[in-house]
Amino acid sequence: MARLLVIGCGGVAAVAITKCCQNSALFTELVIASRTKSRCDELKAKLEGKTSTTISTAQVDADNLASLIVLIKDVRPDAVLNVALPYQDLTIMEACLQCKVDYIDTANYEPEDTEDPVWRERYEKRCKELGFSAYFDYAPQWAYHERFREAGITALLGTGFDPGVTSVFTAYALKHYFDEIYTIDILDCNGGDHGYPFATNFNPEINLREVSAPGSYWESGKWIEIPAMSIKREYDFPQVGKKDMYLLHHEEIESLAKNIPGVKRIRFFMTFGQSYLTHMQCLENIGMLSTVPMDFNGQKIVPIQFLKALLPDPASLGPRTVGKTNIGCIFTGVKDGAEKSIYIYNVCDHQECYRELGSQAVSYTTGVPAMIGTAMVLSGLWNKKGVFTVEEFDPDPYMQMLNEYGLPWVVEENPTTVE
Repeated sequence: MARLLVIGCGGVAAVAITKCCQNSALFTELVIASRTKSRCDELKAKLEGKTSTTISTAQVDADNLASLIVLIKDVRPDAVLNVALPYQDLTIMEACLQCKVDYIDTANYEPEDTEDPVWRERYEKRCKELGFSAYFDYAPQWAYHERFREAGITALLGTGFDPGVTSVFTAYALKHYFDEIYTIDILDCNGGDHGYPFATNFNPEINLREVSAPGSYWESGKWIEIPAMSIKREYDFPQVGKKDMYLLHHEEIESLAKNIPGVKRIRFFMTFGQSYLTHMQCLENIGMLSTVPMDFNGQKIVPIQFLKALLPDPASLGPRTVGKTNIGCIFTGVKDGAEKSIYIYNVCDHQECYRELGSQAVSYTTGVPAMIGTAMVLSGLWNKKGVFTVEEFDPDPYMQMLNEYGLPWVVEENPTTVE
């Protein structure tokens, strides 16, 4: 039995919270906190009467360390699940550290202000030393490891789908199918259609910053960076069909390169239609993806934040999105001296997700693993003190819960590999 504090109340949070309520034997108490308390109250009203989990709500500014500490001390949770913005990861981690409470999130830290001089100095040093220029990386969170270990608490990073499930797939493949993994190709296919000329399936600000950045991959012990969208492949995804996909930088490459011994290459591909790419290129060309504040009618605005306000809320896409997602990993390596390859993946149907929880599949595939990772920590099945990513634990109980809570997976032998 556990009391969980959830910070954030967007589309992913709603899925994670609902799944916690389905697992009420473990999650006996939930406190939902967000900057906008009315959203928390609406979700509470929707869930009450359908679960034995006790739910309460609170208002909090996740950018304000003092407010977070007051809230955590008042709630006295067994863990904090952060499904707010990646900008707020470090503030919430610091609050958990000061209150000696376990911390869980779904995506690694990135700065809201990319011109901040302190962050910029560290960023430019990292670009020079490591060779990739994405705004997000694990280093600021990994830096908390010793402090969390000394405090006797756990920080579990990146328990969404990718990162998250894809990294657990990797640990599972290494445990059960390989003596050594040589290559990992992470494939993220969204075959859904929401009917809008242009929309993003998760937070537009985070999505567009990620997709418009240079791509990079890990090979032969180093990062190789390429211009955005410059490597394209076509793949025939089970239950979805042939889709164009593009190589992107993604955070689990960094942790897998660190934690999977002997891996020679790791790449991440995501599918995009031509309409999405055309819209994004146009918006980038006119400066709408900029993160630098500008003056407009006497006010400071950030162009990409203004764009976010104009685009459809990803949480609203559920009723109109049809089709399926297919997210998984293709592995090559050796077992008992023989070369082999497998493909572990999940297929998720947008309309089935909507019928169950009122969400589209992108929120569903992130929110379900957020609950599962939290369950691993609270149940004690994953019990290391310090800061860790999901592939550093036994994958078997996590994989079992994926099947139980709506994300069944398939292992395909000898799949078509990506050239």
